[in-house]
Amino acid sequence: MIECEDLTKHFDTFKAVEGVTLSVRPGQVLALLGQNGAGKTTTVRMLTSVLTPTRGWAKVAGYDVVQQPEQVRASVGVLTEMHGLYGRMTAHEYLDFFGQVYDLDPVRRKRRADQLLEYFGLAYAAHRRSGEYSKGMRQKLALARALIHEPPVLLLDEPTSAMDPESAQLVRHEIARLRSSQRSIIICTHNLVEAEMLADQIAIIYKGRILIQGTLDELRRRLLGPAEYHVKLSGHWQPQQMDWPAGVQLLRVEADGFFYQAENPAIANPLIIQQLIEQHAQVISVQEVPRTLEMLYLKAMSHAAEGVL
Repeated sequence: MIECEDLTKHFDTFKAVEGVTLSVRPGQVLALLGQNGAGKTTTVRMLTSVLTPTRGWAKVAGYDVVQQPEQVRASVGVLTEMHGLYGRMTAHEYLDFFGQVYDLDPVRRKRRADQLLEYFGLAYAAHRRSGEYSKGMRQKLALARALIHEPPVLLLDEPTSAMDPESAQLVRHEIARLRSSQRSIIICTHNLVEAEMLADQIAIIYKGRILIQGTLDELRRRLLGPAEYHVKLSGHWQPQQMDWPAGVQLLRVEADGFFYQAENPAIANPLIIQQLIEQHAQVISVQEVPRTLEMLYLKAMSHAAEGVL
């Protein structure tokens, strides 16, 4: 589990992170989103006991990041943007070295290294120096290193950066599998589609502060309002004929139908469809309008720039 409250880091007069409060339970994935320089990396460094907070506290896997740094580091698997691979080592030597760092016995080190290299499609290159690897192969090896000691907490910075689509899909599948095994995971990513696929919770950080956080549905409602629907029609129809249910707002009428928002779609949508049928409207489809994480992110950034959030 990952918990922090009022987590703050100042470098002299520069406020890199200010008052961050987060909670990630076992089995959850939190996507930490923000511009370059927003404070994501500084937050991760505090959560791994690399940096000491100026104020506030954090616990990772039950250990205090200031009072118990060794236990924190032993409980965390970290993937950073700068992998720090040792280019003269082979992949197998590299994983074996980090297995020793985490105090794994020789049998377990070899078993874990073989499993991970096979899983990430690197077994064929296990005895090649990592300096000869492509960028995507180095990314997979770095992720294997983060998993070598089977940590209960993962902190992943751009986990699928530079990977081909097949490898990226494999890594996303692995992250989903790790979540189901009761790990707590934080992903820092610019890939909003990926974040939307993987994350249970979203937190958007801006100039060191958390602008907004919650589930995707909570953020949609808060930033974009109630769910929006498009009724596509064939033939002439006048929306003035409708008796709109409570909590429904007609947004706009177009040539092929109309758009509306509904506070409670489970109640409103059947009533709207029933009226359309009774009025002999030629309904082609009723669809919820997709509202992506990218839309939410851009809206949050716009509000932040205007001082609304």
